[in-house]
Amino acid sequence: MNALKKLFGGNTRQFGMIFALVALVIFFQIFTEGRTLTPGNVINLFNGNAYILILAIGMVLVIIAGHIDLSVGSVAAFVGISVALAIRDWNLPWYAAVLFGLLLGALIGAWQGFWTAYVGIPAFIVTLAGMLLFRGFNQFVGKSNTVPVPDDFQYLGSGYLPEVGPNTGYNNLTVLLGLIGVAFVIFSALRSRRNAQALGAEVQETWVMITKLVLVNAAILYATYLFATGRPGTSFPIPGLILGVLVLIYGFISAKTVIGRHIYAVGGNRHAAELSGVQSKKVNFMVMMNMSVLAGLAGMIFVGRSTASGPFDGVGWELDAIAAVFIGGAAVTGGVGTVIGSIVGGLVMAVLNNGLQLLGVGADLTQIIKGLVLLAAVAFDVYNKTQGKKSIIGMMMKNFGRKSEEIAPDETTSTKEVIAKEA
Repeated sequence: MNALKKLFGGNTRQFGMIFALVALVIFFQIFTEGRTLTPGNVINLFNGNAYILILAIGMVLVIIAGHIDLSVGSVAAFVGISVALAIRDWNLPWYAAVLFGLLLGALIGAWQGFWTAYVGIPAFIVTLAGMLLFRGFNQFVGKSNTVPVPDDFQYLGSGYLPEVGPNTGYNNLTVLLGLIGVAFVIFSALRSRRNAQALGAEVQETWVMITKLVLVNAAILYATYLFATGRPGTSFPIPGLILGVLVLIYGFISAKTVIGRHIYAVGGNRHAAELSGVQSKKVNFMVMMNMSVLAGLAGMIFVGRSTASGPFDGVGWELDAIAAVFIGGAAVTGGVGTVIGSIVGGLVMAVLNNGLQLLGVGADLTQIIKGLVLLAAVAFDVYNKTQGKKSIIGMMMKNFGRKSEEIAPDETTSTKEVIAKEA
């Protein structure tokens, strides 16, 4: 037990969602007779859920700030139909269409952010109105028709890394991507250890660091193998690549930048944050606008994957994104959560959906199970708070150094301490 405590940072509960994800994968791998961890299924799982995971990245920042966004599915659908029509009627090239979609998402986010941040209407009400408003716009603009998109735009949602170099039996770019991931993990671990030594802080035992590196890198290499050995024409999907870049960017923003710390501070205690110099209105405006930009991107990826935009795109997406964030350990009251945690929560839901489908479970029972999983995750987090313990994923980013307090403030961290870290 002491070895486990050292290996998992002294509190294995904080890695509960990772354990749940691994347990789900093993469970379905056994009971589906090996169909879960096949290259084709893993590729399809990422392709089919990338847009939800992108929404979860934006949603976790909204929830950390103490809000909720119910409009993301409608915004994604409206942006998707607008982009499809712009390509068809204005002959926009794919890259101009993507920029148009992102700009439209930013305008929608600015609209909703204005009402939330500067007028003071709760985000729940603003985005509930937005859900109705932009769903209506989607059907009005598209006249409730399905609008196809060209092949070059479809690549955004259903493309794969191309084949380059000699024929090795693997997709070379996917292999290269996996090796870069391994190198990045090792570099991050060594840098964290070196910085801790320089500051005179407590350093992980060598065997603990090596064990973590072996486990993480083994998972990366195995995933690389699965993606690189898919059927001819497939490899690591472009939506997965976009998702990976967003995780790195938003993980850095939330953990290492002033605006990231301000988001946590506003969600933890808005009044105390304002007394500390945080401009809460600006923070609220930015998280709402950012959410709509990512919703627009998710909508375009979905349109690319489905080859067309239709009147029923985006239905229920907001619920999936919110569930992913809460299952990933975010607090209902705000101030707690991580980007990595939301991705893990989204993957838990994705694997659960996929595994139940492989087992032939009906949609009705699938919804029941998903609801129970969400309720259990939030109840567990609430229980931990009542016991004075940290959130499930309060130290999720504490993989290679004892630096979790710099990444995501938990319930025991005061707002003033968060703001003080900027100095």
